[in-house]
Amino acid sequence: MTRHIIRPETPDDIAPIAKLHRAAFGPDEPIPQLVERLRALSAALPTLSFVACEAAGPVVGHVMLSHAWLDAPDRLIDILVLSPLGVATHAQRNGVGTALLAHAVTEAARTPAPILILEGDPGYYGPRGFEPATALGLRAPSLRIPDRAMQLVRLPGYRAGMTGSLVYRDLWWDLDCVGLR
Repeated sequence: MTRHIIRPETPDDIAPIAKLHRAAFGPDEPIPQLVERLRALSAALPTLSFVACEAAGPVVGHVMLSHAWLDAPDRLIDILVLSPLGVATHAQRNGVGTALLAHAVTEAARTPAPILILEGDPGYYGPRGFEPATALGLRAPSLRIPDRAMQLVRLPGYRAGMTGSLVYRDLWWDLDCVGLR
C-alpha cells in the first residue's frame, strides 16, 4: 500500500479535482459543478475540501464536507454532508478512500457539527465507522435514497434524540445530485 499525503485543497488542485471526478463519476455527471458550487457556498459551517496525493505526485483522491441541516422536531440543526468522495481509478483499492474518509471524520469532529452524513454503500462505509442513519431516526430527503444508503458518524456534539430529515442546500437539487449514483 502506497503512503499518501492528505492535505487541504489549493487553487492548483481545482482542475485535477474536476478531472478526477469526471473520470470517477462519468463525463455526464454534474459532480465537478457540485464541487465548484460547494467551494463558493456561504453557510453556517464552512465547506472543507481535502486531496490525497502520492509523495510528490498528482492528486489521486478528493473528499468534500459541506453544510446541510437536520430538520429536527424543535429546530434546524447544522450538520455536515460528506460528498463527493472520488479516487483515481489507478489508485483504487490502495487505501486512498479509507484514508480520505478517516481524515474527513477527524476534521468534521473539529467543527460544531454533531453529525457527518452521507449517501453510499453500507458495505464500504460501514466498516469505516459509518452507521445506518435510519437506526437513529434520521430520514433521507428523497425517495431516490434507499434507507440503507443513509449513513452517518456521530461527532462530539451529537446528543441522543437528534432525529429528523436531512435537508440539502438548494444547489444539490439544482444540479440533481440527490440520490445514489
